[in-house]
Amino acid sequence: MEKYAKYLPHSGGRYAAKRFRKAQCPIVERLTNSMMMHGRNNGKKLMTVRIVKHAFEIIHLLTGENPLQVLVNAIINSGPREDSTRIGRAGTVRRQAVDVSPLRRVNQAIWLLCTGAREAAFRNIKTIAECLADELINAAKGSSNSYAIKKKDELERVAKSNR
Repeated sequence: MEKYAKYLPHSGGRYAAKRFRKAQCPIVERLTNSMMMHGRNNGKKLMTVRIVKHAFEIIHLLTGENPLQVLVNAIINSGPREDSTRIGRAGTVRRQAVDVSPLRRVNQAIWLLCTGAREAAFRNIKTIAECLADELINAAKGSSNSYAIKKKDELERVAKSNR
């Protein structure tokens, strides 16, 4: 039995009440909430907290760095700076390159990191925690082995062609 207080990334949805309030939500909690996707995992926050905790331990063992710093670097590197949107003019629809807002960059980066970890763990011997740790480490380095970095580069390439 542990006799000391421990911080858990759980705010009970208080950051979802207003439009931009999720920007104040701790980044680890955003990652944890994002890992709770795909029907069978919906609402299983304790499971995702455990996954993120194991992933952070693995990151610390592999890199020797602070896992939170690795997470922040991964989010910085995997957030797309430019995207393309559909604009309809005179009955024709064309794509137009647009800059991505800072909040959307963070949202998309977290989503890409979680999706990459989930896809890497699918039909694989490695656990989801190991895959998440690998994804975060690769994204923090800016390595092209990372799913998030590949998708970010693809989004920016499409946006560049639609300028």
